Amino acid sequence: MTDADRTIYSLDGYDYELPADMIAQEPLPQRDRSKMMVLERRTGRLVHSRFYRLPEFLEPGDLLVLNDTRVIPARLLGCGAGSGFPAELLLLHREREGLWEAMVKPGRRLKTGARVVFPGGLEAVVEEYRGRGKRLVRFLCPGGSPEEEIARLGRVPLPPYIKRELKDPELYQTVYAAREGSSAAPTAGLHFTPAVFKALRKRGVGHVFVTLHIGPGTFQPVRAQDIRDHSMHREYFSLSPESAGIINETRKRGRRVVAVGTTSCRVLEANGTEEGLVRPGEGWTDLFIYPGYSFRVVDALLTNFHLPRSTLLMLVSAFAGREAIMEAYRLAVEMEYRFYSFGDCMLIL
Repeated sequence: MTDADRTIYSLDGYDYELPADMIAQEPLPQRDRSKMMVLERRTGRLVHSRFYRLPEFLEPGDLLVLNDTRVIPARLLGCGAGSGFPAELLLLHREREGLWEAMVKPGRRLKTGARVVFPGGLEAVVEEYRGRGKRLVRFLCPGGSPEEEIARLGRVPLPPYIKRELKDPELYQTVYAAREGSSAAPTAGLHFTPAVFKALRKRGVGHVFVTLHIGPGTFQPVRAQDIRDHSMHREYFSLSPESAGIINETRKRGRRVVAVGTTSCRVLEANGTEEGLVRPGEGWTDLFIYPGYSFRVVDALLTNFHLPRSTLLMLVSAFAGREAIMEAYRLAVEMEYRFYSFGDCMLIL
């Protein structure tokens, strides 16, 4: 293995220093006024712009692929039955009415058979341990609907680096969020506004939707020193025949498919064929994209600035090159870009 290979696969190769005050704690009053760094992969040229100018960097016939997932009020605060210790559930996936896969705190006290009670009579019983901090939990609500109580009591789960409560939970939703199921927002999409969509239409740039319900694993740092040893979390996706047809027609015409966010990118690549087209379908993906990966479908990527040592940073490094990305991040810190979920973005062409 060469020194270059060691750097590409070494976890330390994806670390960088970020002052805490550069982590955006809330979105800008005007979403589309965020900064946008544009990186041209072929030339290495960097341009500093604003998101509302996105149409200027695209061509007629290009296609944006957006993730239409909607964040659910997945965080529930209660207490252990009997002893009354504080307990927290983070809902991941509903298997059927009242039955959810969830992450729980404190895990050492919430073993199989443990009960958590919530205000208003809602109760949760741990039915099964599923590994990696996950439990199968059954909700009980005498005289009412468990799902209605979950919606009433639940809070939108914000990333751990956001320390302020949002005045309006809708600020953590894209303007096109439609399909409920995420415990985190597809943050590259938070920059879009109706005015930007109008300008894109005028430019002749289309868009389609896919779905990937984001789990909390997206915020977990990689711990394996050789990143190839990392085990990726799985997430549910859906790619409709209609969207697949438009994507494939765009590819056949030689126009660009622009993934809006790493989540849309993973859906496209997980369903990509050797011919550079996509297959419609739904299911679960644990695709881990890191340098050395050969992209089949995605021609351009719109993405936010990601945490050090994260799978998301590795994905963008696979797309644009690790050295180019790390230099871009160094410059973004120097120029005081805003980072992470409510921060600024990059367009990689």
